[in-house]
Amino acid sequence: MTGLITKLTQKIDGWKQEVQQLVKTSGNIKVSDVTVSQLYGGMRGIKSLSCDTSVVPDDQGLIIRNYFLKDLTEYLPEEIFYLLLTGELPTPTELTEFQTELKSRKNVPNYVWDVLKAMPSDSHPMAMLSAALLSMQKESVFAKNYEKGCKKDEYWKHTLDDSMNIVAKLPGISAAIYRLRFNKGELIQPDPDMDFTSDFLYMMGLDHKNTEIYNLFRLFLVCHCDHEGGNVSSLTSATVNSALSDLYYSMSAGFNGLAGPLHGRANQECIDWIIKLNQKYNGVPTKEDLIQFVTETLKAGKVIPGYGHAILRIVDPRFEAFMKYGNKYCADEPIFQSVKLVFETVPDILKTIEKIKDPWPNIDAISGALLYHYGVREFLYYTNIFALSRALGFASQAVMNRGMMLPLIRPKSVTTEFVKNLVANNS
Repeated sequence: MTGLITKLTQKIDGWKQEVQQLVKTSGNIKVSDVTVSQLYGGMRGIKSLSCDTSVVPDDQGLIIRNYFLKDLTEYLPEEIFYLLLTGELPTPTELTEFQTELKSRKNVPNYVWDVLKAMPSDSHPMAMLSAALLSMQKESVFAKNYEKGCKKDEYWKHTLDDSMNIVAKLPGISAAIYRLRFNKGELIQPDPDMDFTSDFLYMMGLDHKNTEIYNLFRLFLVCHCDHEGGNVSSLTSATVNSALSDLYYSMSAGFNGLAGPLHGRANQECIDWIIKLNQKYNGVPTKEDLIQFVTETLKAGKVIPGYGHAILRIVDPRFEAFMKYGNKYCADEPIFQSVKLVFETVPDILKTIEKIKDPWPNIDAISGALLYHYGVREFLYYTNIFALSRALGFASQAVMNRGMMLPLIRPKSVTTEFVKNLVANNS
């Protein structure tokens, strides 16, 4: 890992000096105003964080280190991880060295299997993933070196070690959860020569040599890798990490946030809605049938799963990437055809509803349908695959934040009485 350490040392020193100079010379410049509605609305839209690994402009979608998502869909997860860490795509030599480093860290301690097997047989896969990761906390390189009294400017190096260890082991852990939780047979040990995606499929028991399946999972792992710093899971992970908790603590916390229906579990809601749609009409509905089904859903006070986004005001580029894949490989699949029909129909309906700001689909509207097509129909597991990808973002942000020596995340809260007095004084 010498080459990566050298590159990051140079990068982080430059980035840190740049930020320190900004704070020193321009620290009093106002970035964002906060309204009462934002105060009570989940801090939506308040610019109060720094995140350089990715950004999500509402009119462009995900941009990873200045690369548009649409320009990264043919890359490997390992290449994206390297990009998130360094700001550069690896050269062939750098990629080989990076992959070799990850492969050397694949093996999972046996006690993790004991932890997973001791959990109730109906445990949620995300609870299993969080517990498995947390059980390995004693392996933390950062925690061990912190106890020895390492220098602050070395924190990021030990966090990088933790990030490489965790990312390398997560495919094996997640695959084991799939096999244990859904009775798929004995656990499959990692292959030391396989890349990140192939080995994950192999350990799940799927056909890792099938090009279509491989490319779907590779695309899934790339598209979900990061989504700036303010989403629930990334913010949670970063907040815990800012207390100098190690990455095992902070990533486990991030996974717990990801497990929520309003975040990583959303693709389950979407595929469930599509299946119910097809069941009601005995296959792909007509456009008229779909309009009726959508109207009934909205009248019941429910939302159309997968439509709308906290930030975006366009079709999610990640949705477009999956749609391109689906049109190429499974255009005749009834579930996919329904997803496509919904995309062609629902936005025009939602545009007529005044309170809806974003009528367009996000990635969750389609990702589950493609997993379903290739036989992964255990909906509870979908968020695990999401987590395996988002770990790349958690890990990269943690290394950057430690390298930049960012302080404890500690926003100030106020009481409702304070807000009432503020409103009264302003009026």
